[in-house]
Amino acid sequence: MPSTRPSFRTLASFLAGIHLACLAVASAHPFFAPGEGNHFGSSTDEAAAYAGKGYDDMAKQRYNKAVFEFQAALSLDPKLVQVRYQLAVCYFALRQSKESRQEFDRLLVEAGPDPSVIYYLGRLDLEEGSLESATRRLQSIAAHPPFSDTAYYLGSAYVRKGDLALAEQWLKEAAMQTPWDFRVHDQLARVYEKAGRREEAEKEHALSADLMRNKEDASRQAVSCSHVLDTRPLAEARVTCQVLFDRNDPHKLVTLGMLYGQHGDYADAVEPLLLAAKLDPDSSVIEHNLGLTYFRLKRYTEARVPLERATALRPDFFGSNALLGATLYALGEHEAAYRVLEHAHQLNPQDGDTATLLYKTALLLAENRYAKQQNAECLNYLRKAAELRPDDAETHRRLADVYAILGQRDQAQQEKRLADRLAADHR
Repeated sequence: MPSTRPSFRTLASFLAGIHLACLAVASAHPFFAPGEGNHFGSSTDEAAAYAGKGYDDMAKQRYNKAVFEFQAALSLDPKLVQVRYQLAVCYFALRQSKESRQEFDRLLVEAGPDPSVIYYLGRLDLEEGSLESATRRLQSIAAHPPFSDTAYYLGSAYVRKGDLALAEQWLKEAAMQTPWDFRVHDQLARVYEKAGRREEAEKEHALSADLMRNKEDASRQAVSCSHVLDTRPLAEARVTCQVLFDRNDPHKLVTLGMLYGQHGDYADAVEPLLLAAKLDPDSSVIEHNLGLTYFRLKRYTEARVPLERATALRPDFFGSNALLGATLYALGEHEAAYRVLEHAHQLNPQDGDTATLLYKTALLLAENRYAKQQNAECLNYLRKAAELRPDDAETHRRLADVYAILGQRDQAQQEKRLADRLAADHR
């Protein structure tokens, strides 16, 4: 069987256009149910395709559209707890509290007390003024928080309860975990005011104001950086853009890395993204963009690690799966690439680039198994290739050969006739 290797020109063009997802908490963190791996289990391909579209919509903050896709997936398979979690998060982002709570409550019953579910239920309690429930839930996950702002919301709940000692304790913890968050220091200022500690309150107010100005400055700096990257030589643009290089602020760092990447300066994008990943190790967005940057630099070995982290954090986000599959293919890890690409194809069957690479990977693995006389496995890979390219005469001819070796003469004759007809149609 002749070797067939794909060109990366089309795929690279596709990957270059992958949306660099937003940093919103609502779309950055997946839910893992006890006993459920990073796959859809018994779900149909159609349900997986709906879910994949939903993840893509979430990444682009199109929460209303994502709700529609996730509902469609769940109508086909109600047991998809990861999808139900994302649906609940979408409702939360849309401030549809009743619907969000309904889905999170169902997850709590069906999948057990996952910290991510408890976190959102605690926040819903806080928003609705159920302070006892909010503090109880958030306290239960505070030792190993699923999200970096857990301590902030727990401290805020204690502020509203009037428990100043515990409010101070948890807000100080939040300040250590997210020192760039102006909200933490604003709440600490309120605690100190209520306790009559005016000097400390003023210091926290001033720090909160500084951090808020810093956030506003970062937005303006990002606009200026993008403009100079569009209009000035790279050497000049770096001077303006490097003001975003703040080793203590992951948001500035990832913004800088993404801006460099969007303007083709992949080498300069690496360092800020690496630092951002260290500051915020649970961000699938940062890991995805770091992997994408390494991929564009053709540093495939380095791209693999952050992309594996990104897909572990968000197992059903099409973009990261497609990119990881392409990376594994480039590394010659064809069996691993096949598994990832097959999942990516399930998530987005309409994407032609992923389907093409999966097809070529299937042919390579079929060739490998053919050479080792592992004909049953060879047959499975050829069937997948024929499923992806049903009009390819050569694939059906290969199927005919393997069926014949396995003694399945009827199937061999059927595939041979189909191959002959397809070949004639293309003459």
